Order: sequence, then C-alpha cells, then structure tokens
Amino acid sequence: MDSSLHPGVRPTVATPPDPLAIRRGRRVAVLGLYLWDMRLFLLALYSPTRCVIASNGRHHYRLIFAEVATANFVEFSAFLPITVLLMAVLSVLFVTKGLYRDPRGGRLFDQIGTIVSGTITGIAVLIVFVFLYKPFFYSRLIFALAGLNIIVLMSSWRLLCAGGQQWLWAQGIGRRRLLVVGGTGLGQQVMNSIAAQPGLGYSLVGYLNDTAILDASRAHRVYRHVGDLDDFDAAIHEHAVQHVILALPFWEHDRLPALVQSCVDRGISYQIAPDLYQLSFDRVDVMQVSGLPLITPKSIRLSGFNLALKRIFDVGLVLLSAPLTVPLALVLALLIRRDSPGPVLFRQRRIGKCGAPFTCYKFRTMVPDAEARRAELVALNEADGPLFKMKNDPRVTRVGRFLRRSSLDELPQLLNVLRGEMSLIGPRPALPAEVEQYEAWHHRRLEVSPGLAGLSQALGRSDMSFDETVRLDIYYAENWSIGMDVRIMVMLIPAVLSGKGAY
Repeated sequence: MDSSLHPGVRPTVATPPDPLAIRRGRRVAVLGLYLWDMRLFLLALYSPTRCVIASNGRHHYRLIFAEVATANFVEFSAFLPITVLLMAVLSVLFVTKGLYRDPRGGRLFDQIGTIVSGTITGIAVLIVFVFLYKPFFYSRLIFALAGLNIIVLMSSWRLLCAGGQQWLWAQGIGRRRLLVVGGTGLGQQVMNSIAAQPGLGYSLVGYLNDTAILDASRAHRVYRHVGDLDDFDAAIHEHAVQHVILALPFWEHDRLPALVQSCVDRGISYQIAPDLYQLSFDRVDVMQVSGLPLITPKSIRLSGFNLALKRIFDVGLVLLSAPLTVPLALVLALLIRRDSPGPVLFRQRRIGKCGAPFTCYKFRTMVPDAEARRAELVALNEADGPLFKMKNDPRVTRVGRFLRRSSLDELPQLLNVLRGEMSLIGPRPALPAEVEQYEAWHHRRLEVSPGLAGLSQALGRSDMSFDETVRLDIYYAENWSIGMDVRIMVMLIPAVLSGKGAY
C-alpha cells in the first residue's frame, strides 16, 4: 500500500454508513423540497390575486390590470379549488420529468428547463379546464401571472439552493465518499478532476490498482492507494465508500461486470469513465468533469411516485373496460369449451418483477398435453435466444389460432393486473426456463413489472430477435411515462388487427 497520501483525501471515518438510512435521508430531503415547492405554488397564485384586488379603484394598478373585469376582483379563497388542481397537475409533471432527482452532477439548468416546460404545460391545461367549466370569476391574466411567478420563484429557489449546496460541499460538508477503481492515466485524470472541483460534492478516499502509483518527483498530485482490485469489497467497507467511479484501462474491462454487480449488491451508486467509446449511449447518462465523460447507467423510472401513478392508470383502465371485457371473456370461454376438451384457462408459472414467480393466466390455445409434447418440437424452434416459437405449431387449436392472432388469449391477464403481478404495458413475462438462459444484461428487463404487451409487440411482435426485444424492454423501463404507455396502446391497434408476427 502506498504510504504517500494527499492531505485532502485522507478518510475521516471508518464506519460504513447504513444504506437504508442514506436512502431514508434522501427521501426526507426530497419530500421537504416538494413541500416547499407547494408553498411556492400557493404564494405564486396568491400574489396576483392580491394585486388584482389592490388595483380596484387605484389608477396606477388599473393601468396594469385594465383587462380584468370587475367580476374578477375576488378573494384568494375563491381560487382554492383551481389551485389544488394546478398543484396536482404540476406535481405529476415535475415528478415524472425527474425534477426531484439527486442534483449532484451540475444539472441545474436542466431543472430550470423542466420547471419552465412543466409550468407552461400545467397552466395551459388549467386554462383549457377553466374555458370548459367557465366559472365567471377566473381571469386568464391571473393564471398567466401565476405561471410566471411559479417559474421565477422555483427557479430562484433552486439557484439559491444550488449555490448553498456548492458552498457546503466546498467546505467539506455533506460530501459523498468516493473511491476510484483504476490507477492508470485515466484513473489519475478522474482523481485530478474530482480533487480540483470540490463543488461536485465528493470526498476522494483514494484509488484501487494492482500497483501503486509512485512519483518520486512529486510533479503530479499523489493520491492514496487503498489496495488492489481484488480488495474492492474490503475497501468499500473499511472506508465507508458511498460512490464509485470505475476508470479501468481497456485491457481490464473484463473485470467491469463483477465490479458493477458488487456495487449493485451493496446499493452503492457508480459511474464508468470509458477508456473506449464502444458503449451504448442510449442507455446511459453522461456528465463531464473537466471535459472527461463519466457514464451513469440510466435509472429505472418506474419507481416511487411513477410506479404509483402507473398502478392507478392500470387499475383505472381495467375497471373502466370491465363492462366490455367481462362479456367478451364469457363468449370466448364458451368457444374454447366447444372447440376442444380441457380447461378454459391455462395457468403457467412466469417470472415477474425482480425475479418473483407468479401464476399467469391465459385462455387455453393448445391441446391439453401441449407441454408434454414440447420436447419433441424443440428442434423446430424458430425463435432465437431462450424463447420457443413456431409459426405452425401443431399443438394450437382452431379457436386458439384465432385467439393468438387477435391477442385475445391474453385477456385473463387483466386479473394479474388487478392483483398487482402485471401491468397493462411492460415486458412480456418470461418462463423460469427462459430466465435461466439469460445473459447478465438480460436481467435488467426484470426490474419492472411484466405487461400484457410492450414496445416489441407494438413494433414487431414475434418477428423480432430476442436481443432486440430485451433492448426495447430496457428502453421502456428507463424512459417510461404515461404518454409512452398511451402511445404503445395506440400502436398496438394496427399490430393486433394485422396479426403480423403473432403465432
């Protein structure tokens, strides 16, 4: 271990932080920021109504509010119902757009852009609602002023918070303990950049490398060598590391999967400093430190508030469609029963979110002994990867073929949706035998609830390769929005009607 230490990077604590406590603290901070934003909403709406009331009979105010009719000179209490609606709309827009994510990484202007776009959208929705509802005392000018106030107040508050946070980080308060993995030129460049920018909020513990970096001339900054690459787990525990930057040279990239998995298992955030630009940049976020790109894998958006919003969306649509789907299911059950012997429903063990197994329901489309006959058809499989697909599967019944082409065999899975085991839109649930054949990166599709249909079904159904399907599933999980779910549903209509790729 290298004895030469840089005084600014010596660790001050050795007790590992509790990951649950860290996550709980972040949730409390986010909740506090959200509640403060609610106060700013109220202030932004309250101030223009007070100005309108103050302008009544005062010449210098009347010049500004000349277009406001006398009937609009009402107290703020009259605006409370519409204020609650605006707060709800803006809350949904801001949360789904990621306004309350960790600000570390210098995305202040992205947050301000989110505030501006979300506020304009929210005010526009509100004006449309008021136009349809037509309450006599709601002035559109007041809404315009309220929108401007929201943008100014929230942007100013975040500028102030960002400045205060940068100052605290520069003073060494609230920094996250950082470990760099790799001590070659790339690793040194990362450490130089981190040490030169204390406002990023990181406290550099040191680096891991199989050989210590010795610089007798002291011409360059020297950092603490805390061990070899094989000492990764011990260094994480001993130095209470909270964030890791993987800066390995290209000839050691084969060690990345194990290091990444170790970070995931311990709930530690990580970034990758690429030595080669042969990575899929559509699934990563990139930030720069002194011109050096640092890559963070995109987080799954279906968590927290977004997950609750999607759940409400799913259950609401299932219940609203029940008067149509229940009679249709009864008719299909009768057709299946008359077509071939056996049960109406086919129950099968599938793998759900986070690898949890569940019983998936479908209308039976095959003969009763289909699973027993599968072994003799394996050689005729027409799908790649772990999937099994045949265009002319002899086990499919006459009614079953129609159900498959129309995707009506999936109708009983609405029960899985109500039970919370599936969603309307999401990756198709996999069989346990298929999951056993997954490559490491395939498992990311299991981080969200499976669905009745997903992007792959909307774009290509069974004509798409397995890897292409997984990439689409991961893209969906990392870029989810209610709007994306609606677009996929619309795209599914022509895909289902054409029957292309369904077998």
